Amino acid sequence: MNCAKTNLTLLAAAISISAVAADLRVDFAPQFNGSPLVFDALKNKTAAGQKISVTRLDFLASEIALRRTDGVWIGQTNWFAFIGARDGKTNFLLENIPAGNYDAIRFQIGLPPEINHGDAAQWPANHPLNPDMNHLYWGWSREYVFLALEGGWQNSGEQSGFSFHLATDSKLMTVELPVALDLNSSREIQVGLDIGKIFSAPNTIQLSAATDSTHSRTNDLLAAQLRANVEDAFAIENVKEFSRIAELIRGTNQIEIGPSATPYRLTISALAPQPDLPRDNPITIEGVALGGKLFFDRRLSADNSESCATCHNPHLAFSQPRRFSRGVDGDIGTRNAMPLENLAWKDSFFWDGRAKTLRGQVLQPIQNPIEMHETLSEALAKIKQPVPPDGRPAPPGAPDYPKMFNAAFGSPEITIDKMARALEQFLLVQVSFDSKFDHVLNGQEKFTDEEARGYILFNTEYDPYHGQYGADCFHCHGGPLFQSQNFANNGLDSAFSDLGLYKTTHRAGDEGKFAVPSLRNVALTAPYMHDGRFRTLDEVVEHYCTAMKRSATLDPNLAKHPDGGLPLGADDKRALVAFLKTLTDEKFLPTAAPAVLATK
Repeated sequence: MNCAKTNLTLLAAAISISAVAADLRVDFAPQFNGSPLVFDALKNKTAAGQKISVTRLDFLASEIALRRTDGVWIGQTNWFAFIGARDGKTNFLLENIPAGNYDAIRFQIGLPPEINHGDAAQWPANHPLNPDMNHLYWGWSREYVFLALEGGWQNSGEQSGFSFHLATDSKLMTVELPVALDLNSSREIQVGLDIGKIFSAPNTIQLSAATDSTHSRTNDLLAAQLRANVEDAFAIENVKEFSRIAELIRGTNQIEIGPSATPYRLTISALAPQPDLPRDNPITIEGVALGGKLFFDRRLSADNSESCATCHNPHLAFSQPRRFSRGVDGDIGTRNAMPLENLAWKDSFFWDGRAKTLRGQVLQPIQNPIEMHETLSEALAKIKQPVPPDGRPAPPGAPDYPKMFNAAFGSPEITIDKMARALEQFLLVQVSFDSKFDHVLNGQEKFTDEEARGYILFNTEYDPYHGQYGADCFHCHGGPLFQSQNFANNGLDSAFSDLGLYKTTHRAGDEGKFAVPSLRNVALTAPYMHDGRFRTLDEVVEHYCTAMKRSATLDPNLAKHPDGGLPLGADDKRALVAFLKTLTDEKFLPTAAPAVLATK
């Protein structure tokens, strides 16, 4: 369910509401010219005769209303929904609608101005307007994208990209559809959304270098044509009975917490979205302290030589300066160790997203044969021992784990589940919002001229046909977290030795895609990319300017650029690097105390 719960109100006139009410689920079915849409496949032919693929179809809806057969419109106040079609988020639920017969449904694609320009950080986790939920918020312009349609297209034998982002206050799209709806019991409306019509009616869209992107700027004819097409692309497909199924909450219902444990006060930026913290593992000072001790405990590895901190150094934003990590048996990994700050805003982990919870992620390196290569049962047995395995007395300050587990979870029993929960708590509080960039936003510091130029380049589209000559970084690294989507192919290779996300999803459209890391503290986390191929930020910037390679899954926001990348000059490249260095948080510098000390 992707809609906010609200109270019902009348839009047209006051009427008496029966005590009998029903629920209505609205489910969208993406199509192309009447057939089910297959995402990522370059086989859909537009009215202009061009082959395209669709890799993203996201939109925000508001102002929902139903028209009774007597002509009265009934709607919901403060109601919003998010649809992310490729990821299967295709429906929303309307609750407690007055029973009766209705003959039309109406909603808008977009948000009222007071919401669009309001405080995006106010929305709780899992709310449709939480930026971390929808990835449709333009962080530094402080407004939302209303609809994002992206994909690839065949251009003179090569695959290029298109990126349509429809927005702006005066350009909300209104969808009104006739429907025979008997709501004397709960129902589901199935609504077709035909992407073929967005390219054909009433305006035929022919893709070219001049029409492969829009950000709905003033006097943008393409945006106006697309908005009109979107309004006509919806149609009622079916109405059927609907039995509501209880929603599963994240995690389990089991909550273990010490009776005297102190809630941890997590301090974040006022601009950051509210994180979706695990409901069954409340963060406490005692739990974080326990997790910190475990994070640095070498006994979690097979030969007692490596801890989690070996590959995730808190002095380097929890990263490692090696391209690949060396495991306890001398084996070398195949992917670069990821930094670990601001994990509270992620909903999948590892470069390929194979762990869906942080609690599940923390146990995998312990067991991985080319990393710590230890069984969980043996790791558990070792930390239960009051003295080191070689029989020497425990050194001063050695953790009294039974006491710490008792303080955190209310029992001295040491279990794998509690160990994972403690590590999860420790990592969730490693947040980073205290860089020069943040100080500039708060009026405490000023950018140098070069840093200011880099900031502008970072947040500006490269679209010479509309007079824009930026570096286009914000599409993948926008907002206060400096990451705006989960996985992407950024043009490192045309053929993939590592299939990335595909190994988790087995979807062809995910080949060569990897998690998009945050750029906070990026100056501390070299080398770069999933395989650590770039040693410096200068090399990273140069990649996006001259070395990007095309492939079927290349992100559309990169594929629409010239071959090789963005033709930025040397001064602009230096300015970008200068801006990126302003994202360094001093508490993660090599000279700062280990982050674990700050949790005590």
